[in-house]
Amino acid sequence: MDKQTSGVRVRFAPSPTGYLHLGGARTALYDWLFARKMNGTFILRIEDTDRSRLVPDSVDDLLEGMKWLGIEPDQGPFFQSERREIYRARAMDLLSAGAAYRCFCTSERLGAVREERKKAGLRQGYDRQCRGLSDQEVAERMEAGQGHVIRLKMPLSGSTSFVDELRGKIVYDNAELEDIVLLKSDGWPTYHLANVVDDHDMGITHIMRADEWLPSVPYHVVMYAAFGWEPPIFVHLPVILSPDGRGKMSKRYGAFAVKEVRAAGFLPEAVVNYLALLGWSPGDNREIMTLPEMVEAFSLSSLSRRGAVFDHEKLRWMNGEYIRSLPEDDLFQRVLPFFRAAGITDEPAIRKVVRLYQDRAKTLADFVQLSSYLFAEPDSYDPQGVAKHFSPEVAHRLLQLADRLEALPGWSEAGIEGVVRSLAEEMGLGAGKLIHPTRLAISGTTVGPGLFALMEAMGPEACISRIRKAAGWIAENFRKEEARQ
Repeated sequence: MDKQTSGVRVRFAPSPTGYLHLGGARTALYDWLFARKMNGTFILRIEDTDRSRLVPDSVDDLLEGMKWLGIEPDQGPFFQSERREIYRARAMDLLSAGAAYRCFCTSERLGAVREERKKAGLRQGYDRQCRGLSDQEVAERMEAGQGHVIRLKMPLSGSTSFVDELRGKIVYDNAELEDIVLLKSDGWPTYHLANVVDDHDMGITHIMRADEWLPSVPYHVVMYAAFGWEPPIFVHLPVILSPDGRGKMSKRYGAFAVKEVRAAGFLPEAVVNYLALLGWSPGDNREIMTLPEMVEAFSLSSLSRRGAVFDHEKLRWMNGEYIRSLPEDDLFQRVLPFFRAAGITDEPAIRKVVRLYQDRAKTLADFVQLSSYLFAEPDSYDPQGVAKHFSPEVAHRLLQLADRLEALPGWSEAGIEGVVRSLAEEMGLGAGKLIHPTRLAISGTTVGPGLFALMEAMGPEACISRIRKAAGWIAENFRKEEARQ
């Protein structure tokens, strides 16, 4: 079988020791895209053999996150914890073939060896004391009930090499490698044994994972040879870099778990689109792409070998583009949970907010934040706006505007605009001299959607009341200022 063109089987194999993060989601996405492009199979495998570090709800979080992103597996999840006896049997096969050995060294001795080698300036690692034990010595120790692990018997000289799809041939000097543990004393496999056995048993043709796993590959290559199996094709992906480009992305740079990004109001379409471009390019200048378009353009040869910098503002920009492209009803349904979480349940008003802010919001959470003054009077006014737009003369103008608005026969955007502009003209003012103070009066801020559409959405009672209140606030504050002088 030509692994490059048929029978493609890829896997996403996270450890349930934490929540799905954007780096893992990108790996899963690339696996999913490649499987779709090649008419292959995308498998989810949960590598849960490290029992001491399990996070109870991490698998549920993983499944929910992948579903939200739209990259669900074709098969799985499969759990390594359910295959424990298979790994033990494979370890016995390696022992029988002379490719592994039993190590009876205690943790205390191993710690002492590490310290001695560190002081001597030697390479860290096991000193292979048990590698030369005779069959009789091994039998006697086992009969005595001595605990032990099973280690891989690495070549002592020469080199181990493999080809990575992105990086070409990679060679490791065997003298720099150690005899890693395959099966722990409690019978649980290590990552190395379980990973190789599962990839073979599940027919994995391509392994896509972060390049931080590159140092494990020579051990796996030796194991594949010992088992008599053909290794899969290796594709080690560059890590996602922090915004300053100096190191791997970490939580201190912002929301990095998928559930955090979701809670912040990002759309799954935007997140997937952004992640796809962190290490891959469709070969043209496209930035906004649907999943089917990504599948059509995806190839291993178009993956980058260099780390991509995570740019939170770029993600916000892309999310804003997706928000603007959504039909109003769809956007309303997505925004609604954010308003409900804030205690706002007036759906007709929320629909008005959607129309007002669709061109401005960059996240779903922005709709709630930007429109807060529509649901509650502002408790303060922007200080810079006050200095620029409020004065005793403005207080009089606002009171006149309130009177005119009260007399308005119908409350519509066009009618409100007509009142404001005609009053400004009567006063010999440019319309802005009335528009800006009015916005500050009703919202407490100097920015927002078109004033007349905003006032129509707020309704006459709220607008007129706030305009009068602002006029009173201006008069009172200027009296206090005069008294201080």
